[in-house]
Amino acid sequence: MGGPLRVLHVAVNMNRGGAETLIMNIYRNIDRSMIQFDFLTCKPGDFDEEVKKMGGKIHRIPYISDVGHFNYIQGLRRFFTANSHYKIIHSHLDKMSGIVLREAKKAGIPVRVSHSHNTKSEGGAAARTYKWLVGNFIATSATTFFACSNDAAKWLFNKKSNKTMILKNGIEYDKFTYSDDIRKQVRLELNLKEKDFVLGHVGRFNHQKNHSFLIDIFAKLQKLNKDSVLLLVGDGEERSAIEKKIRTLKLEKSVRFLGVRKDIERVLQGMDLFVFPSLHEGLPVSLIEAQGAGLPCIISDRISNEVDLGMDLIEYAPLEDIDLWIKKIQKAESQKTSRMPAYDSLINSGFDIRDTAKKMEHFYLSC
Repeated sequence: MGGPLRVLHVAVNMNRGGAETLIMNIYRNIDRSMIQFDFLTCKPGDFDEEVKKMGGKIHRIPYISDVGHFNYIQGLRRFFTANSHYKIIHSHLDKMSGIVLREAKKAGIPVRVSHSHNTKSEGGAAARTYKWLVGNFIATSATTFFACSNDAAKWLFNKKSNKTMILKNGIEYDKFTYSDDIRKQVRLELNLKEKDFVLGHVGRFNHQKNHSFLIDIFAKLQKLNKDSVLLLVGDGEERSAIEKKIRTLKLEKSVRFLGVRKDIERVLQGMDLFVFPSLHEGLPVSLIEAQGAGLPCIISDRISNEVDLGMDLIEYAPLEDIDLWIKKIQKAESQKTSRMPAYDSLINSGFDIRDTAKKMEHFYLSC
């Protein structure tokens, strides 16, 4: 045949979300003379140019929300008919992988991977019901099950969860190692003062990430500490509503919207505390990155304890008790400690991306 083995990854788009960041981290660290990644997406994404530079192809079909159920299936059928050469398809659409992998099975693609990155479906009642229905196709259509955590495996694969391979959301830990110099640069760039107590959050502006609750916490904290600042990294459909809430609460001077950033590893250095009140998660890459930067984290008790690297950086808090969040934040501020290197903990916990990439390499080449 000649040339590397080409693996088809399926995502809505290749923006800087958790699953997409993991795919790109693996892609950068895999042996691309042996394995190449191609992508089936529905919308343009931030990583598209990098994918092309590394030798990947990007295919595009319209998404189900734009064309409806039957047209989406027709689009998949046309695509697989025209691209029957793929031996491996790796889908990252959670419940929606059911439709994609069912069509891939009909087209004769022999290795069909369903990869769970979450523990709950987003959307209203109708959308969640639809996703539940199509999610039932996964059990009969996938040949392999991957998940970022045990909770994510149980949610998507149910009775098949015991056959799931847990693939850690590894990071390039050397990029995140704390540096005083970088911290000073970042705080200078963001016009942050030495005395400012800087809280940070990285995540898409959607219901799952619970930004509204985060703003409620920060509004209370601001009354207690006028030198507190909140950095919000990311973008999404709920951003304008959050901006409006911040204007209503007159917090514009203390909350900074940094948008989508390519330098998360730098921005984390400028923070003092990472706050993450998600309603549900699989195993968020952003929390591994924050610990990689030696950053204390206060997170929702809805998030799996598999995310804790054992560095005494993770504190859990219930979403029902905002005052407890404030207490924990104040405690973290009073206990400012030196930021320790995390590489030993990341390697020992299996979150080194080189290890993740090697596992994926072995899996793909042994198919």
